[in-house]
Amino acid sequence: MTITLINPNIVMSILTTENLGKSYGADEIFNGLSLNIPKGSKIALVGANGVGKTTLLEVLIGKELATEGTVNLTKNVRVGFLPQNPALNGNQTIHDEMLKAFEGVLKQKLELETLEHQLNDAGDELLDRYGKLQQAFELAGGYDYELEIERVLQGLGFRKADYDHPLGQLSGGQKTRTLLARLLLEKPDLLVLDEPTNHLDINAIEWLEGYLQQFDGAVLMVSHDRYFMDNVTKTIWELDWGGVEPYRGNYSHYLQQRAERHDLRQKEFESQQAYIAKEMDYIRKHMGSQNTAQAKGKLRRLERLMSGTDRNGRALDKQWLKKPPRRRQTLRVNFTASSRTGDHVLRTQNLSVGYQDPLFEVPDLLLQRGEVAAIIGANGSGKTTFMKTILGQLEAIQGDYTWGAQVDIGYFAQAHEDLKIENTLLDELLTIKNIPVSEARNYLANYLFTGDDVFRKVSTLSGGERGRLALAKLALDGANVLLLDEPTNHLDIASQEVLQDMLAAFGGTILLISHDRYIVDALASQIWHVTGDELTVFEGGYAEYQQMRKATQVETSIANQQIPPKDTKTETKTSEKKHGLNPYQLQKRLTQLEAQIETLEATFENITKALEVASAAGDVDEVNRLGAEYTSTETDLNAAIEEWTTLAD
Repeated sequence: MTITLINPNIVMSILTTENLGKSYGADEIFNGLSLNIPKGSKIALVGANGVGKTTLLEVLIGKELATEGTVNLTKNVRVGFLPQNPALNGNQTIHDEMLKAFEGVLKQKLELETLEHQLNDAGDELLDRYGKLQQAFELAGGYDYELEIERVLQGLGFRKADYDHPLGQLSGGQKTRTLLARLLLEKPDLLVLDEPTNHLDINAIEWLEGYLQQFDGAVLMVSHDRYFMDNVTKTIWELDWGGVEPYRGNYSHYLQQRAERHDLRQKEFESQQAYIAKEMDYIRKHMGSQNTAQAKGKLRRLERLMSGTDRNGRALDKQWLKKPPRRRQTLRVNFTASSRTGDHVLRTQNLSVGYQDPLFEVPDLLLQRGEVAAIIGANGSGKTTFMKTILGQLEAIQGDYTWGAQVDIGYFAQAHEDLKIENTLLDELLTIKNIPVSEARNYLANYLFTGDDVFRKVSTLSGGERGRLALAKLALDGANVLLLDEPTNHLDIASQEVLQDMLAAFGGTILLISHDRYIVDALASQIWHVTGDELTVFEGGYAEYQQMRKATQVETSIANQQIPPKDTKTETKTSEKKHGLNPYQLQKRLTQLEAQIETLEATFENITKALEVASAAGDVDEVNRLGAEYTSTETDLNAAIEEWTTLAD
């Protein structure tokens, strides 16, 4: 396999492939791939775990050699690659690593400093050189690079105290974020990211979304974060069965198109099978009759088409015989509560959680049956600590909590510490419920553990496999209250979709910690946000919560501009008298009023027409009735318009 450099003035794509293939011995990963990455494109590569997504990325950037085909890279294109496990070591600090992105700028800075010492005796030529270099230094961001470093590091969740930490002492997640920060500062023409949102909390993911949306270069990423892909990508590549199928649009558009393509291919297959059956029926009926010649002709044509050749034995451009659309095996999860709780599931009173010192205060909460409360917040804010506290695994700093009647709790731990590593999968499942071995094996097959997999030790499982085993145990337990700490970690997208559907169908109550905003958006009926030293509760779904946050940010931004109104005290008092609503509530009320006004105007118009008809007909009773309705509607309409005007002002 070769990587060919192409003149950038000839093509709009910065990378293309021709008939690209990769195999490991007899194991074919992909083949026949002809792909292109246009300038500025935002592409997500999706597919089941193990299909070869990381391998394809590494082949495209030249880190891995292809078995066949070519990769054509536009000349002078700079590529930045984020692997899942970056190899960053040594005594250099995080800040030192960031400075690598500004080597050219730092070289200019050193040259300027050298010239400054010579300016006292400088002639016109040296002054001119200094002026040009200073201008180039400024254009390259020489006076702003430290601010840019701080902006990116803080956006990805680093504190200033972290900047001097040596790379060799960082955790795996910190190394990933460090390399990602350096790549963003380098601003390559093509940014190739393998699971960039791993180790990022919601705040950092949202910041990265905003950065990539404004990023001028092209992005090719592998991600399991569906919400992230919705907000960043414009194209989806699906790698499956050795091939890549492109879809236009973000992840949600991909889901819709994929379903439509599957249905279309299923119909085409069924239609062709019906045609073949009809032809074969004709051939069977008429072979040996007076229509034998026609039957033989049909048989020859059918055999040619099914073998993919024309009448001269040449291969057809496209295989005529259609195959049914294939789907990979996915999880089959079913959460069924074995009993029903009371109406009140969880209460807290004056609760404070933490270890020796409190992490945050909890308002007095009431979680009702059937609710899904999503706990969100930065890494290290105490979300898991709160969950372990109400489970009784940690002592509360102060206050109390009470579980309701008939509550049966099922807990999914993020680190799966409840799994005993010396057990086999089969033994671990049987700790939940004593069922026949054959039934247990069939049950584990629903979680993609088949054959001798059931006799493997838990210690040999990957993170994704441990997650699936933990879900299998949780579903078998029959709990009516589920406490889930990052349940979608390590699951591929197909498994995430299945889990989401099953949780949506669950009849009990769910308390969910997750950075997966897609599942939070789909399930949550209220949001519990841990910020600073408190937990705040928002009654509503994630989309509504985001709208409220944006409205509050706009209000704060306007307030921070410190533009004084004509009469601050008077306006504030008047505004409070008018509504006393926060920006989110204000916008919601305005929308309601607009719909109400539209309905009342239509009603008013209908009454007016009916009055004209009744008056012309001399129907006094009807005129009186409509007159009263006219007055009432007019009053309601005027009141709605007046309220809308007041709020809009």
